[in-house]
Amino acid sequence: MTRSRQLRLGAFMRPVSLHTGAWRYPGSYPDANFNFAHLKSFALALERAKFDAFFMADHLAVLNMPVEALRRSHTVTSFEPFTLLSALAAVTERIGLVATASTTYDEPYHIARRFASLDHISGGRAGWNIVTTSNPDAALNFGLDEHVEHGERYHRAREFYDVVTGLWDSFADDAFIRDRESGLFFDPEKMHVLGHKGEELSVRGPLNIARPPQGWPVIVQAGQSDPGRQLAAETAEVVFCSPRDLAAGKALYADIKGRMEAIGRSRDHLKILPAAFVILGDSVEEARAKRATLDSLVHYDSAIASLSIALGHDVSGFDPDAPLPADIPDTNASKTGRAQVLKLAAEERLTVRQLAQRYGGYAGLAFVGTPISIADEMERWLEEEGSDGFNVVFPYLPQGLMDVTERLIPELQRRGLFRSEYEGTTLREHLGLPRPENRFFAAGA
Repeated sequence: MTRSRQLRLGAFMRPVSLHTGAWRYPGSYPDANFNFAHLKSFALALERAKFDAFFMADHLAVLNMPVEALRRSHTVTSFEPFTLLSALAAVTERIGLVATASTTYDEPYHIARRFASLDHISGGRAGWNIVTTSNPDAALNFGLDEHVEHGERYHRAREFYDVVTGLWDSFADDAFIRDRESGLFFDPEKMHVLGHKGEELSVRGPLNIARPPQGWPVIVQAGQSDPGRQLAAETAEVVFCSPRDLAAGKALYADIKGRMEAIGRSRDHLKILPAAFVILGDSVEEARAKRATLDSLVHYDSAIASLSIALGHDVSGFDPDAPLPADIPDTNASKTGRAQVLKLAAEERLTVRQLAQRYGGYAGLAFVGTPISIADEMERWLEEEGSDGFNVVFPYLPQGLMDVTERLIPELQRRGLFRSEYEGTTLREHLGLPRPENRFFAAGA
């Protein structure tokens, strides 16, 4: 049985787990985040399970946490995304390859070249996770003394998107004729010079790479702030987000899809994939015990540092057994992350210690149970329009990944909720997204 709507599943693979204790879990690979042989085996396993995409988040600075906590983090060393994904493109055939690239501390010509190259190398499997950098320490690595203001980051991001996608359209799809007899390699009439001069950016173009196989690599966005939702409605084709429950997921889903329709975009041309932390057991009790073991491996140094990052404010001096103070000052870090912390603390009346323990492990949406119970939950999210699928976060590697690919995926396939074979060869085909037309050259012209 095949459903009219099926789940889309990405795999959150940088870091290989968002949980601070993942590298310490019994039987896990402590170096899973920085070992190519392991990462290659993970990608192949995900491809065998027919996952839509392998996703790499990225950071432009070591995480801004105290060294007491940093020394316990498995994310302190990670591969540069394009280097790793280019290597994985050579050993995989179908799975999408998605990387984060920041609009805050990079230039659009660089981003356009890298993703166009990855799309050609992979045969049309690249995706760009377009983000604004929230870590203030990144500014210090790019010649600035202070972080770019929140509103300015989003303003630049919108113009950045226009420039990158314009550069991808520098050549018509049939510009490169390579006629040996005439000696004509390409038709100059099918090359467009962008000539962009805007408020934030000035880029002449054209891009020195042929148009990507997908037209454009798939545009992915993360974030849930109001500017982020509007940017997603206007530009994104996939949204990675982190609603805490189905009610929040449905509200976010309706809001972004409604904004799309308001500006004339089809709601089917964007897939919303919340991050979902998945732990499987033979029983719900066993799965919960696995999570309890995992959470117990988070040291308080890491926990309190994670909470400080989420709030954008050093909370290490607060009384650990008291509630969060009401007067924590606002900062220039992520507004959405901060709001979620404050909401969770108020709703569950958590102490600083309890809140830190949650954020030191994993505080987002979690499915903890059996293959059947988790498939039930995922099916409900799909049917009630809380999401179009999920970006799966694994609790530890390799076993957590194998539990999903070898136990959960077959149950989803049995229900007709997930593919048994890839429908095409490109990431756009996996996700059911149209190939964008070239804005400068009409098809067949």
